[in-house]
Amino acid sequence: MRKKYSMLDIASYSKQTKYLVALDSIIFGFDGNQLNILLVKRGPDSTIDTWSLMGGWLAENENLELSAERILYELTGLKEVYLEQLYTFGDIHRDPIARTVSVAYFALINVEHYDSSVSEVHHAQWFPVSEMPAEILFDHRQMIDLAIQKLRYKAALHPLGFELLPEKFTIPQLQKLYEAIFQTTFDKRNFSRKILSTHLLVKLKEKQKSSKKGAYLYQVNEEKYKTYSNSFLNFVSNPEF
Repeated sequence: MRKKYSMLDIASYSKQTKYLVALDSIIFGFDGNQLNILLVKRGPDSTIDTWSLMGGWLAENENLELSAERILYELTGLKEVYLEQLYTFGDIHRDPIARTVSVAYFALINVEHYDSSVSEVHHAQWFPVSEMPAEILFDHRQMIDLAIQKLRYKAALHPLGFELLPEKFTIPQLQKLYEAIFQTTFDKRNFSRKILSTHLLVKLKEKQKSSKKGAYLYQVNEEKYKTYSNSFLNFVSNPEF
């Protein structure tokens, strides 16, 4: 049954101050060696020019998820990529121009599918997470640090890292990705044994042409990936977040 609102209720809404709602996108990509983040150069006014996360505004006719998906598409040219709400940032003074609440999302994209021409339009650039600019707009560095922490937590327990890989990859490439995420090194034999024991990978007859020994290529078993995406597989033992 639909609730009926009194004139007093409606009047209380009209007296409230209106605030802006922004959606900031922490976009991660893997280039085969390093975990990177996509930043755009901009500033809050014409006298300040610094690096910032990419983002946009909540549209009047969209819910948060739809707005986040739309903004990500506008910024990368990609649809149906991994996108997860991270946290809501609402410090009173976080934006010096106007009171703005920001809902942050982090995305994992395959850089092979990324439309680089979109970056040219937005003056965006990839940075290794270990070599980000010293100064980043507003509280965006806090958002990035929290996103990295969340990514490491989820990648340690779930098969999340595959979202950052090309369709076909080698075990050494997969290990390189996890080492980039956790900023550490893993024992080659132990890593390979643990990954293969999940039966999430399908070994192909093809070999990597650029590899000296011709390492075999693998693909993700999509059916098992969907089954295990919310399971705790412990890809990384005793990770430090």
